Amino acid sequence: MISPLAYVSPKAQIGKNVTIDPFAYIDDNVILGDNCHVFPNAVIGCVPQDLKYKGEETWTIIGDNCVLREFVTIHRGTASKGKTIVGSNNLIMAYCHVAHDCILHNNIIMSNATQLAGEVEVDDFAIIGGGTLVHQFSHIGSHVMIQGGSKINKDIPPYIIAAREPIAYTGINSIGLNRRGFTPEQIHTIQEVYRIIYNNGMNTTQALDFIESNIPACAERDTIVDFVRASTRGIVRA
Repeated sequence: MISPLAYVSPKAQIGKNVTIDPFAYIDDNVILGDNCHVFPNAVIGCVPQDLKYKGEETWTIIGDNCVLREFVTIHRGTASKGKTIVGSNNLIMAYCHVAHDCILHNNIIMSNATQLAGEVEVDDFAIIGGGTLVHQFSHIGSHVMIQGGSKINKDIPPYIIAAREPIAYTGINSIGLNRRGFTPEQIHTIQEVYRIIYNNGMNTTQALDFIESNIPACAERDTIVDFVRASTRGIVRA
């Protein structure tokens, strides 16, 4: 399952049923889970493009059932976090880049030529349109849909569609949520939370306090509130 034309470091740890195509390059200190497919010319675990990196031992860790298409690059971590992590069941399409110390969770789709700068975090079930550029330290929430060609310099809170230029909130990802089994009641709660955040004339802190006081606690409400409170870059505006 490993092409003789691929390079796989003897220090890499490769899982079961992994396919590595010709001219792929798997460097030292890579852990690659089961049932992954690395397509031609992908480069996994190369040293990061960070001038602070001084050769310290760091890692690239990739979970199970991932598809890494042609010319994908995933760099190892730096002393900042020590590892770049890509979870399980992720599709990373051709020419995408995942920089040092990024954390990608599970069931993510990164469309062609998406570029993640260092220390970006992407939560479960996010879909990022092709050619998107993501600023370092940004956080992309779960179940979002991001328009292709976007430039992301703010955090993208969960469950939304982000589009336009500059990037903005354009509604909730109701189609995606329906497909993933969210109930009408859950979707309504998400809509109501974002109506208060974006359309009620309050600043963000006031809106979050109002939400916690007036919308019963549930996983969807708390996921949004916790994400927005934790944001250091600020969330996209409407």
